[in-house]
Amino acid sequence: MKILVTGTAGFVGFYTAVKLLELGHEVVGLDSINDYYDVNLKFGRLAESGIARDDVAYGELVQSAKYSKYCFMQLQLEDKAMLDSLFADERFDAVCNLAAQAGVRYSLQNPHAYIDSNVVGFMNILEACRHNGVKNLSFASSSSVYGLNETMPFSTSHNVDHPISLYAATKKSNELMAHTYAHLYGMQCTGLRFFTVYGPWGRPDMAPFLFTKAAFAGDTIKVFNHGKMKRDFTYIDDIVEGVVRVILNPCAANPEWSGANPDSSSSSAPYKIYNIGNSNTVELLEFIEAVEAAAGVEIQKEFLPIQPGDVVATYADVSDLERDMDYAPSTTVQEGMRRTVAWYREFYGV
Repeated sequence: MKILVTGTAGFVGFYTAVKLLELGHEVVGLDSINDYYDVNLKFGRLAESGIARDDVAYGELVQSAKYSKYCFMQLQLEDKAMLDSLFADERFDAVCNLAAQAGVRYSLQNPHAYIDSNVVGFMNILEACRHNGVKNLSFASSSSVYGLNETMPFSTSHNVDHPISLYAATKKSNELMAHTYAHLYGMQCTGLRFFTVYGPWGRPDMAPFLFTKAAFAGDTIKVFNHGKMKRDFTYIDDIVEGVVRVILNPCAANPEWSGANPDSSSSSAPYKIYNIGNSNTVELLEFIEAVEAAAGVEIQKEFLPIQPGDVVATYADVSDLERDMDYAPSTTVQEGMRRTVAWYREFYGV
């Protein structure tokens, strides 16, 4: 297939594009390369996939020097005219939208960035798919949509109408918008609620990266909720395996769906929501111990109250993804952090 993957200078997008290329598909990558975090890391990922930093120019397709079937374009999803032109020229068979303004806490400081990228940008993706005959759309949602829900493990059948960050609200809105297009236009729309993804090339605003950086810099880390947070830490290889299976196996309408007793994870339209996580919740202090073991360093800690917008725990029920996609995450946090720390040592020369 010819597949558009957005967010390919980002963490999950970079790995997804490479995996699809290794399977023989043709990929066009897209990313705004914004400065939400260090752009050197984003350009590092692009370089790893054969896209030279000096060749990148806004709105121009760049051919990968490493993969003959990979091209990349720097582009904002909000740029509707340029996005429409790209769709019209390339005629995609499938679209995987992994681009978004990320981060829970940053959404408290810069809310408009989330509406621009995550709502307006996603609207542009939906419209471009609709008008160019793309029926196969998968997209990133987030475990943050569970908000105030305390029932564990989180199930896609649970109500998610109580988000506690604007980031989560925009991700919930993506699911609602996608369902509308599935119902109106027969687009096969599959949303993936990611659970705390980590690994080599990971995001520097996320705890696994911050902890690793602190271990080598001798810095003190902030441990929120006095270490009583629990997260379903999911290694990048396990995440990408699930993403690619969803792209290659687009969803169908649920023939048993009933409006009298509606299942929120599926529909009479070709629409499906999956959790994608390790399905094994880990307390923050245990995860920090895995970082310390991998780095061979004890990290200094400052224990603090929970931050606004944060949820106490995440824990994914991935039974439907396992059933439908034969998906089985298998990487322990100890093994995942060993690989992550090894990459960090090499990339940063520590």
